[in-house]
Amino acid sequence: MDKIRIQGGRRLSGRIPISGAKNAALPLMCASLLTDETLTLVNLPHLADISTLATLLAQHGVEIGMDGHASGGHTGKALKLTAGEVTNTTAPYDLVRKMRASVLVLGPLVARTGHARVSLPGGCAIGARPVDLHLKGLQALGAEIDLQQGYIDAKAPKGLKGGRFMFPSVSVGATENLVMAASLAEGETVLVNAAREPEVVDLCRCLKAMGADIEGAGTDTIRIRGQKRLVGTTYPVVADRIEAGTYAIAAAITGGEVELVGVKLGMIEALVKQLAEAGVAVTATADGVRVSCTNGVIGTDVITEPYPGFPTDLQAQFMTLMTLADGASMITETIFENRFMHVPELSRMGANITVHQSSALVRGVKKLNGAPVMATDLRASVSLVLAGLAAEGVTEVNRVYHLDRGYERIEEKLSACGAAIERVRPAVAADE
Repeated sequence: MDKIRIQGGRRLSGRIPISGAKNAALPLMCASLLTDETLTLVNLPHLADISTLATLLAQHGVEIGMDGHASGGHTGKALKLTAGEVTNTTAPYDLVRKMRASVLVLGPLVARTGHARVSLPGGCAIGARPVDLHLKGLQALGAEIDLQQGYIDAKAPKGLKGGRFMFPSVSVGATENLVMAASLAEGETVLVNAAREPEVVDLCRCLKAMGADIEGAGTDTIRIRGQKRLVGTTYPVVADRIEAGTYAIAAAITGGEVELVGVKLGMIEALVKQLAEAGVAVTATADGVRVSCTNGVIGTDVITEPYPGFPTDLQAQFMTLMTLADGASMITETIFENRFMHVPELSRMGANITVHQSSALVRGVKKLNGAPVMATDLRASVSLVLAGLAAEGVTEVNRVYHLDRGYERIEEKLSACGAAIERVRPAVAADE
């Protein structure tokens, strides 16, 4: 199994291109099920999760073609998805269990074909993350839901009908599923307390380019007037604000200066505010955002919240930065219940962190020390890479398949800015 080896203590300096957002690309790929025409996505990141969802869509009958060339000024892969005919409405456990975002095929399949049988994704490393809001929302649109043998069986033989649904709590995935389903429902659908994340806005923009009638994306109330059919389009995936935030923290923790190319300041506004309180300078440039930190960081408190609050997907990375801060900080996690699993690994490197229920008290230390550590989930894995960049000595991060789910060419991007980082692949035994 691959691992990442880092020789710490090198200041980052240079430019890092920000890839298309995984969390935007996945629902956009599922939107291909809503039309019999071709949806082409450009600026697509080359990640394990993209490949996993492509495999799932292919078994539903989606024809998939890959174009590796840049298109329209956008870098990254261009993916062509054509669901001319949906040949299979079952999303099996063996595929869904690999990635929770697979449940996003549920709404489009019911809306397009009147039936979907999708495996319950189960729990995951960072918490239960139930799909009950997805199901209640679809029921509000007239779907009949039956749970049996670990599968969601959803039926709407006469098509979905517009309705009103108020989310009791904000859910990005459920909002995305219902927006897609409502795009082909008869009549108007109103979603109240909807998620406002940029990835939701990106999905709505793509659906509008496909012919959907949607208002209010980016606010807590989204109105969708269902259409009889949607059409194909070519659409660029928005830049990954979580990747951008991660590299911003990488610059800060190494006392470096890095320009993040392709991201806008407003996309990482909550992080920028916290970095400013910690003494890190973040400014807009012609091509993106510049991050610099020359005098160390100051301890500052963070509470994760739904957008536009501080993102839970940057909590582990920010905590790593705070381990080397002057003073103490309190990190409070309000989104997922098990998202402090990186703490024992950071402690192995010399961090001083005390966890009490949903909060972690981080007392800054003078230095971290390189050590072998184990990744437990996607964001935890990259937080250990950040720790390794700043630590004295060598850090080896194991289980990097978590990292490959969400960070494209991370060793290459960091190496280009001066990091001593490499991927170590297991030796292959010679044939006897």
